Amino acid sequence: MTDMRIPLAGVIGHPVAHSKSPRIHRHWLVTLGLNGHYIPMDVAPEDLETVIRTLPKAGFVGVNITVPHKESVLTFADQISDRATLIGAANTLIFRADGKIHADNTDGYGFITNLKEGAPDWDPAAGPAVVLGAGGAARAVVSALAEAGAPEIIVTNRTRARADRLQSDFGNRVVVADWVQAGNLIEGVNLVVNTTSLGMVGKPELRIPLDGLSPGTVVTDLVYAPLKTRLLQTAEEAGCIVVDGLGMLLHQAVPGFERWFGERPVVDAATRAAALR
Repeated sequence: MTDMRIPLAGVIGHPVAHSKSPRIHRHWLVTLGLNGHYIPMDVAPEDLETVIRTLPKAGFVGVNITVPHKESVLTFADQISDRATLIGAANTLIFRADGKIHADNTDGYGFITNLKEGAPDWDPAAGPAVVLGAGGAARAVVSALAEAGAPEIIVTNRTRARADRLQSDFGNRVVVADWVQAGNLIEGVNLVVNTTSLGMVGKPELRIPLDGLSPGTVVTDLVYAPLKTRLLQTAEEAGCIVVDGLGMLLHQAVPGFERWFGERPVVDAATRAAALR
């Protein structure tokens, strides 16, 4: 008998009400004329495994995972992609027909695709990249930059131990520098990436000297609220090529949507508008 159930997907976080993912996926479902629903689910850490193991029985084909669950889902996933293993976190779960939970991480894909779209002439191999921060997002970014061919990835973080751990996991292409040096590190580099939450609405500003930014350097901020952070504004004034963080959110959603609903969506101006609505 053919399974006539409407496929369900969603995003699990704690909290999750702020997530733009439901708007993005609903926009694609409507645009592509597909049957399906995508819903936000606020799940406490102690309930995470129970909820996720129950979802396939209710017709769910997969879910996105966001803060604070990205690391903990790896402890009970049945299959983990190489990328998710290396990064140490998953943002996409696929519930397979055989009952297995497959965990993947599409953040690096979203990051690189957004960069190439926003700065088409950017060549990852043209020089060093500076990554501000050393959390989960930084791990995805470092992994993607290494794969794209960046010759040197300089990581700096307010807590040096986290950056050191990143270096030991990703090898000698990663160079660790002290946070107080951040202003000097950005001089003449190929790429600057802010992976911290500094500069986000409701968070402290990113307080590092930015006068070392050079014209032509590509500068991107994973923060997308506001769309143009102080970092991007200052970089633009300095003649840098700036790429906002919303595109990463949009592009990382594409592989999951395709796996769950069977069609590959397009990230375009209408998708951005839907996310910002």
